[in-house]
Formats: sequence, C-alpha cells, structure tokens
Amino acid sequence: MILTTLKDIGRQLLRVKVVDCNTDDSRLSRCLNTFDLVALGVGSTLGAGVYVLAGAVARDDSGPAIVLSFLIAAFASVLAGLCYAEFGARVPKTGSAYLYSYVTVGELWAFITGWNLILSYIIGTSSVARAWSATFDEVIGRQIEAFCRQHMSMNAPGVLAEYPDIFAVFIIILLTGLLAFGVKESALVTKVFTCINVLVLLSVMVSGFIKGDLKNWNLNPDEVLNATRNSSFNFTGAPVSQESLGEGGFLPFGWTGVLSGAATCFYAFIGFDCIATTGEEVKNPQRAIPVGIVASLLICFVAYFGVSAALTVMMPYYLLDKSSPLPVAFKYVGWEGVTYGVAFGSLCALSTSLLGTMLPMPRVIWAMADDGLLFKCLAKIHSRTKTPITATVISGVVAAVMAFLFDLKDLVDLMSIGTLLAYTLVAACVLILRYQPGQPSQAYEMASTQEEAEPLHHADILPRADHHFSVTSLLSPANMEPTPLSGFTVNICTSLLGVLMCCFSVVAVQGGLRPWSLAVLGVLMAICMVATFVVWRQPQCKAKLAFKVPLLPFVPLASMFINIYLMMQLDRGTWMRFAIWMALGFLIYFGYGIRNSAEAAMSRPNSPACTIRGEPMATDKQAFIHIPKSIREDDDI
Repeated sequence: MILTTLKDIGRQLLRVKVVDCNTDDSRLSRCLNTFDLVALGVGSTLGAGVYVLAGAVARDDSGPAIVLSFLIAAFASVLAGLCYAEFGARVPKTGSAYLYSYVTVGELWAFITGWNLILSYIIGTSSVARAWSATFDEVIGRQIEAFCRQHMSMNAPGVLAEYPDIFAVFIIILLTGLLAFGVKESALVTKVFTCINVLVLLSVMVSGFIKGDLKNWNLNPDEVLNATRNSSFNFTGAPVSQESLGEGGFLPFGWTGVLSGAATCFYAFIGFDCIATTGEEVKNPQRAIPVGIVASLLICFVAYFGVSAALTVMMPYYLLDKSSPLPVAFKYVGWEGVTYGVAFGSLCALSTSLLGTMLPMPRVIWAMADDGLLFKCLAKIHSRTKTPITATVISGVVAAVMAFLFDLKDLVDLMSIGTLLAYTLVAACVLILRYQPGQPSQAYEMASTQEEAEPLHHADILPRADHHFSVTSLLSPANMEPTPLSGFTVNICTSLLGVLMCCFSVVAVQGGLRPWSLAVLGVLMAICMVATFVVWRQPQCKAKLAFKVPLLPFVPLASMFINIYLMMQLDRGTWMRFAIWMALGFLIYFGYGIRNSAEAAMSRPNSPACTIRGEPMATDKQAFIHIPKSIREDDDI
C-alpha cells in the first residue's frame, strides 16, 4: 500500500507535458522574424556590462589577457546556447527552460526551473532599472539622488535602500506599458536601441585602436614602478604596487587570472535565453530561434573582445577604472569628448537589457499559469494585442516595487542560481532526449500530418523484462537504433553524472589543492569518465531536426559541469536565500499546482484525452518512448 502510494506520487511529480508543435497554432501573435530575435538576444546580453566589466576584470584578474577570458567565457556560453538552440528547433513553444524541462524530466523539475527563472527576471529587471536610473543621474549631476536623499530618505540599513528610486519605477512602468501594447512594438524599440549601442561600441573600438599603443600589452613592472615613483600622475588615486602589476606582459596574472576572469566574464553572456521564450511569437521558430541564439552570442563575443582589446591598448591595465573604464581611458588619451557618446551608448545598452529582461518574465509566468502550475488568472491573453496582459502587468508591478524599496545588491547572486540551474537542466534534457527510442518531435510532427497515424502504444519508461543489463549491452549495444534499455541507461548515467559533478564542484571549491581533495577529485573524475563513455556508446535517435547539438555527449556534459561549478562558487548566504524562495515555491506547487496542472486533469478518469488526429495520446513519458516503425521510416524519407 505504501509502495503503491509512493509510486503514484512519483508519477505525479515526474509526469511530462505533451505538446503539439504545430507552429500554425498559437494564441500569441506570430510577428517576429530572425532579425528581431538577434536584436533581442544582443540587446539583452550586451548590456551595460560591456561598459564596466572589462575594466574591472582586466585590472584585477586578467590584464591584457582579458581577451582570452572573454574567448573562454564565450566558448562556455556557446555550449549552453547550442543546447537551447536544439530545443528551440525541437519544441518551438513559449516557456524556455521551463517548458524544455517539462517535456523531458517532469513536472517538479519544470516548476523548480520556472519558479527560479521568475525570480531571476524580477531581480534582473529591478537591478537594471536602478542601474539605468543611476547612470542617467550621473549624467545630470546626481540631482535625483540629492533630491530623494533630502526629501524621501529611508532609515532601514540592511533591509531597504537608502532612498526610494522613483525614476527606476517610472522606467519599469513605461516599459511594462510598451510590452502590454504588443511584442512587435517592443521588438522595434529593441532594434533601434540595439543598433545605436552596437554603433557606439564600434566607434569605441575604432577610436581605441587608433589611439592605442601595443606597448600596453607588454609592460615591464620594474620600469612602471620606477616611473611612477617619479611622477604624481595617477588616474585612479590608488598607489601602483607590485601586486597590481603582477608579472607584466600579456599575462600579468598568469593563466590562473585568465580563468578567474573567464568565470566572471561568463555572466556577461547571460541573457540569450530570452529568445527561447518567444517560440509562439516567431514566424518560423524552428529556424529562427537556433539562428537567433547562435548569432547573438557571436555578435556579443565580437563586441566584448573588441572593446576589451581597445581598452587595454589605450590605457595600461593597472590604471583602468573599475566603475567607468571607458570614459577614464578616453580622458587618458586626450579624447574626453567621446565620453558623452559612451554615456549615451550605456543608456541605450541598459534600455535594451531592461527590455530583454522584462520580455521573457511574463511569458514564463503565463506558460506556467496556462499549465495550471500557477494561478489560472495569470494566463489571460489580451484579445487585441495577443500579449499575456495579466502576467505582464503583475510582473511589472512586482519589479517596480522591488526597485522602489530595495537596493538588491545582496539578491543579485540569486539571478545566477536561477539562470545556471536552467542552463544545466536544458543541457541534461538535450542529452536525455537524443538517446531515447522515440523523440517528442516525432510525436509532435504527427499532429500536423495529413496521414492517419498508428495509435501510440503505451510502454513503460523502464526496460522490458527481456532486456537485461550486461557489460556487452552497455559498451557495445547490438541495436543501431535506441531501445528502452539504452534510453534507461542514458537516464541513469545522466543523473549519476549530475550528482558526481555536484560533488566534484563542492570538493574543488572547498578543498582546493589539499592532498585529500585531489584524491577525491581523481576518483570522481574516473567515475565520470566511465559514465560518459557508457553514454557515448549508446545509439542516438536519428530523427531529423532543424538544428542538433554536435559532439554528443561531450557538449551537453561540458555545459552541465561549467554551470554546476559556477553555482557551487556562490556563497552560503545566497544558498540560504535560494532555500527560502524554493520553500515558498513548494508551498504553491504542493498546495495548488500539483492538483490543478493540465496534465493532472487529463490523467483523471472521465477526463477528455489528449489526441492526435483523433487517436489517444499518452500524457506521461510513455508518449516519448514508443514511436511506430512506419513513422520512423516516413521520417527518413
């Protein structure tokens, strides 16, 4: 009795969503093209960080080798981007990582992903709005801050901000109205600001290379120290020391500094996933979403690489300003007038970053509410604009309140957990689905075919009794096509690898280079290599998709490891706040979502079944396991 109850609960938590991927069926307005998605991805990713991050990383971590840090960070981001691109081609629906998790690893993981994405977007919107307000206030001489401190000061240190940011609230309300008006109009504004931002960055690069000096990439610390002792010229106000100079040359802080800088630069590429939330608003999502994700990441890498290179050739790395590197660098070379263009470009970058953060937020909320995991009132769509109006307004109001009252510095790291968790699950989902005997895309494609398909037969997610594990079946499977046994093997190995990566990251972060730590890491690495080899030996599904991740299983596994390692580097306070947020989410899910989800409703007796061309369709993972042979043959034609 207890075993049956536990099994039933497990099936409820791990039930997967079956969707019809017919791109003609959408309740939202399909009006975006590939260029719109590229502009959205570039605008969301290439925010104000390009104007600030390069100076801080070059001065403290990498020196001129910051270009290598951005190269490594871009490579790690592309791994995650490729996984998103395949899912964009496979499941072109609204929901991003939330939906991808729902169709692969089950409802509970989907809720965890979506719940953390909501938090990430809300905090991101509020923090970027405050940054926009602060940047504009800096341009006009900090008049807004002086007025608010004088008339609206709040004395609650550690809880509230020093003063309420009214201008940030105004910005959020304005953009919320724009998003509610229509996604096409929002995309037009994003394109305009993104093009201005890119043009400003191009001018910064050209100006930097014109006024730059390659000697700044090959400095001698002894010469610098001797020169500074006899000169009072110092832009930063901080004394020049041997520690700030490092070893000099192109790699003043060695490869350790390059890798440390790459970990920081990785967060500069976060934002492209907003493209995946527009699946039901794109005209040709199977092609446009993969192209948009990959193209936006490449454009952002070129921009980051070029700006950081121009910055470090214009000015010695040890003199770079951490908060305003570009204006200080142009002042250093005698082109102080360029700083006004830099300020304008940073405002445009913040505007596109804010829109890129606000656009996916209501769409994830709407997708979860439409599935019944959040309250149904949030799933209302405006009849004229075809936008999720209720989710847009409520998410905008919550973000405005947070920007008004809180400083958010202690909450920004929570954004990282939500985003990195989403990246990890998407990579794992790609790995799992590519080795299953029946892909969701094949079942979905049946929905739009004119031919009558054979009914989908029910099959268990476990291998049949006549399938037995053996060393031969694990290392040299007899079948060229995936089987329930090979699919189950990949599921187990992927789960094991996820746990081992968590353990490896914790030991690496906490243990460092101690002997016991190195021994444990060696054992964990050996087990990971064996599990990876077993996955690599399993047959992959040959279903045709518009885009596929190359080099399986290595690309998804590398993406999983990078994301998990970065999560484990976050401090204990961030994890405590994450636990509190998840506790609130579980109250909503177990109190409301688990009973009111659309998949739960279809699994009840006497409920209308999910059908494809009049044939019943399984509403759990059984739908992904068995695809009739005739369908597979048609797919190969």
